[in-house]
Parts: sequence; C-alpha cells; structure tokens
Amino acid sequence: MNLRFTVAMKSALFAIVVSHAAGVWAGQAPAVKQPPVESPKRILFVGNSYLYYNDSLHNHVRRLAIAADPAMEKALQYKSATIGGAPLAHHDVKGLLVPGRLGIKQPFDVVILQGSSGAALSEARSASFREKVIEFNAEIVKTGAKTALYMTHAYVKPNKDASPDMIRKIEDLYVTTGDEVGAYVIPVGLAFEEAYRQRPDIQLHKSYDGSHPDLIGTYLAACVVYASLYGKSPVGNPYDYYGKVDKETAAFLQRVADETVRRFYGWS
Repeated sequence: MNLRFTVAMKSALFAIVVSHAAGVWAGQAPAVKQPPVESPKRILFVGNSYLYYNDSLHNHVRRLAIAADPAMEKALQYKSATIGGAPLAHHDVKGLLVPGRLGIKQPFDVVILQGSSGAALSEARSASFREKVIEFNAEIVKTGAKTALYMTHAYVKPNKDASPDMIRKIEDLYVTTGDEVGAYVIPVGLAFEEAYRQRPDIQLHKSYDGSHPDLIGTYLAACVVYASLYGKSPVGNPYDYYGKVDKETAAFLQRVADETVRRFYGWS
C-alpha cells in the first residue's frame, strides 16, 4: 500500500476518533436540512410503543411548542397512531390520512414515521422499512403533507441485542432512506448517543429492558422533535412535565437536543 495513502488514512481515522471524543458529530449529513413546513400545526405521529410510552411523545412536543409560543395552542392539532411492537408494515397509513378520519378535517402538514426498534438489525427488516417508507411517502405527498422520519435510539444493556455499532446502523438506514424519498430525518437516536457520551450515568432507557425510553428519554426525544420541526432551540423552554423533570436534567437534555440538531443539519 502506498505509504502516503496509509499515513493519510491513519490521520483521517485519528481525526474521527478525536472528533467523536470531543463531541463533534462526524456522521452522515442528511440531504434535507431545513424543516419541510414552517411552523407546522397539524402533525401525525405513526409508530409503536417508543412513541406512546411516558404519556406519549406527541403530548410532550405539543407542550414544548405551546410553552414557547402560547398563541399556538388553539391552532395545534397533533395525532398519534401507535401499535405496540409494530413495524411500519402494520400501519394503514393511507387510511389514517383520509381527512376527518382522525377528527381533523384538513390534511396534515407533517407525518412522522417511526420504524421498529430493530429495523436496522437485519437485511430483511431494513428492506421492509425502506419499502414502507417509499410506499407511505407516496401516499403522504398526495395529500400535500411532508414526510419526516423519527430516527430511533439504540438499545443499551441489559438488552441482549445491544451493541456499540447499533446506532451507526440506525443512522445509516434512516439517512439513506430519508434521502431516497426526500424525507426530513429527525435525529433522536443521535441525541441519545450524545447524552450518554456526556453523562454515562444518565438513564434514558427503561432499566428492565434497555429498549423503551424512560421519562427523561421521552423528554429528550420531544426536545429533538420540537427543535427539528420548528427550527427553534428548546434551550430555556419552561416545560418540565409539570415538575416531573428536574430543572438541571431538563436544561441538560434541552442543550443536548439543541447541539445534536444543529450538528446534524449543519445549522450555525
């Protein structure tokens, strides 16, 4: 092997390691870097228990939005369609999009799709995820809505499938699939990774399975979704789930969400 090439390659690898240790994200950049809709009011969340745990993600995102701008309260119409343990293939997205079917007469502005937690762990499940995103995106855009993909977080111990490279597989699946259909990718999984990097003792997952989000995991996810959809920093937002998330933890998670979103989309 050419010596100059070998040295350059080692230098590049060293730079990646140093960047990661310093908290500088060096992963894949998504093609869509700006919120697809300005100040979306009608949002549909489609997924499984990752969304409905801890009083449902959509409730937390809505409360963050209202806390930031109380005038939006009456205009916001969020719906969440979830099935326990479900991949996207279990959902009838076309039916969910019919105006009035979910009590909202106008079409949704944004539809957020969350795949199964293990979607990136096998070729078959990854192929199914991609197939359904392509199919559902076609139906979503027919209604005038925009598609967003909720990048899931990786497993941690004691989950038997937890592995150091799981988040890289998730990241690759969501970014490449999102780019293929022009969907907006919401980097929740990367925020979990960053929070654990900065505070290894924090508990974002349920301790009994290392898969489902604990309350503060859902809070972090909500901050990422809010920042991504509205293009506004969650830092300083007063919403703390009615005192159930302590101020120090809320401030930390808001900061991690803001940093992750800015790095992922390349915002200054």
